[in-house]
Amino acid sequence: MSGAAKFKNNVKISERHGAGEWKIERLLQLALIPLFVWVASSGFTLAGADYDVVLQWFANPLNAGLAGITAVVFFGFASLAWKVILEDYVPQVGVRNALLLVANLVFLVLAAASVFFIVRLALGSAPLPAGFGA
Repeated sequence: MSGAAKFKNNVKISERHGAGEWKIERLLQLALIPLFVWVASSGFTLAGADYDVVLQWFANPLNAGLAGITAVVFFGFASLAWKVILEDYVPQVGVRNALLLVANLVFLVLAAASVFFIVRLALGSAPLPAGFGA
C-alpha cells in the first residue's frame, strides 16, 4: 500500500503506476495497424463470396491464426481502453471496480468466443449442433 497522495499546487502528482499499461496499450495499437489492413483487405476479398469459399479461406492456417491474433489483440486493447475510461469518469471506487470486473469479463468472453468460432471455422465444423443458436 502506498503512502498518502502527494499534491503540488492542489493537483495530485502522478504515482507512475499507469506507465506500464500505457506502454502495453501503445504496443497493442501498433499491432492493430497491420492487422487492420489485413482484415480490411480480407474483407474486400471475401465480399460476396459464398460459404464454401469463406470456409476454404479460414481453412488456411495463416488466415485462421491472424484472425485469432486480431481478435485477442483487439479485445485486449478494448479492455485497457475501457479501464482508462472507467478510471477517469467513475468516481465511486466500488462502482468503478464492479464495472471494471464486468468489462473485463465481457471482453474475455468475447475474445474466447471469437477464438472458439475461428477454430471451428478453420476445422470445417462451423455449424452449431441442433438446438444451439438461431
